[in-house]
Amino acid sequence: MKHLFIINPAAGSCDRTESYTRQIEEACGKRGLDYRIEVSAAPGECARLAREAAQTGEEIRIYACGGDGTLNEVASGAAGCPNAAVTVLSGGSGNDFVRIFNEPEAFFDLERLLDAEEVEFDMIRCNDDLAINICSVGLDARIGTDVASYKRIPGFSGFKAYAVSTVVNVIRGIGEHYVVEINGETVDGEQTFVCICNGRFYGGGFNPVPEADPCDGKLDVLLVKKVSRLQVPFVISKYKNGRHRELHKLIKHYRTDKVIVRCDRENAINLDGELRRSREAVFTVAEEKLRFFYPRGLTWAAKEAAKV
Repeated sequence: MKHLFIINPAAGSCDRTESYTRQIEEACGKRGLDYRIEVSAAPGECARLAREAAQTGEEIRIYACGGDGTLNEVASGAAGCPNAAVTVLSGGSGNDFVRIFNEPEAFFDLERLLDAEEVEFDMIRCNDDLAINICSVGLDARIGTDVASYKRIPGFSGFKAYAVSTVVNVIRGIGEHYVVEINGETVDGEQTFVCICNGRFYGGGFNPVPEADPCDGKLDVLLVKKVSRLQVPFVISKYKNGRHRELHKLIKHYRTDKVIVRCDRENAINLDGELRRSREAVFTVAEEKLRFFYPRGLTWAAKEAAKV
């Protein structure tokens, strides 16, 4: 089996290429593994490197060395190739996707990742792109994709960067008109945002749908109606902690395999923290599946008690 490490020097608050390289060379060298290290030089290159490696047909494990954006690129590149498995060697500003596991800090430890188990996860297709974790349209998308502008400010990584982005984007404006088609229903009206979950955590610790299960063939979708600026802190505090059912008049929860969001003008779309723009976004459970490997002994099962 081959091992490919794709390092994203733009991930996190600083370039960790040297520390990643030392860790990889030490761990893989003493095990005598067949490994290779690549460093991306531009957006989209992580996906290209992963795709080229996966398309050789050789059995390979690909390590996304960075955060959620790096994992998004690598997973998108390798998705659908049965010979390729993907994981993340954490080092970004959020590292949110792996919070689905009971011990997310294990993804910082390469020795533990080399002794791995595998699971097959669903992915989200949005128009021509793929995502593995959480997507959104509207205020939440603007907040999430602007976080990169703040994360390298000293002291503003993780949730602090998300909080700053929230304040800035709330000032810019909250609700917009969307036409949302879901489960045979058409919702035509002002919304604050639409959130589409395959995973459970994003934004440095937001957990909007604790029962989301990336293996169940369904997307958990939240429609958040337009609220006032005064309501935003209250709504976000509930939403952040997965308590959307306490705001059933403002937040509606759906489970589906497809949702279409139509906007009056070109809008920000968040795909695992990556920005796209469009007037229409079609989200589906992707045909492509992802082999994901993780440190042996970890668990990730959905919180059954939270399910309806």
